[in-house]
Amino acid sequence: MSALPAQVLDKARVAGVKIATAESCTGGMVAAALTEIAGSSDVFERGFVTYSNASKMQMLGVTAAALTEFGAVSEEVAGQMAEGALRQSEAQLAVSITGIAGPGGSEFKPEGRVCFGLARQGQTPRVETVEFGALGRDKVRRRAMDHALSLLLSRIN
Repeated sequence: MSALPAQVLDKARVAGVKIATAESCTGGMVAAALTEIAGSSDVFERGFVTYSNASKMQMLGVTAAALTEFGAVSEEVAGQMAEGALRQSEAQLAVSITGIAGPGGSEFKPEGRVCFGLARQGQTPRVETVEFGALGRDKVRRRAMDHALSLLLSRIN
């Protein structure tokens, strides 16, 4: 098991930061990695698994316009997911993940493309896209989870 979840929890604990997650293609893997560690409840506030577009809108406030114009796998939607997780929780930091784990994809949105959002109270959200490539569903999901944990670690001050 990666040391990342423990590092995130330890750093957040020291900084007094609570964390929320909003996950699509990883289906709760980041939340599971954090909560696998005893004592995580003092840092991990809540997680949202919003696999469908309807759940992204209902639970996180992602706009229908963003989903229509950019699609679920986009930086725009990832940013709205992270901001929604902050709004719907008592956390100060939220990470979001939306992507195409595979198999499949298209010419415009290939397998292995994952968009991330990172929102911190009082700061401008950050978004980014990582092209993991057609590694297979399991590897894309695991790499996305590790990347999200790294993003959290980098944003805890």
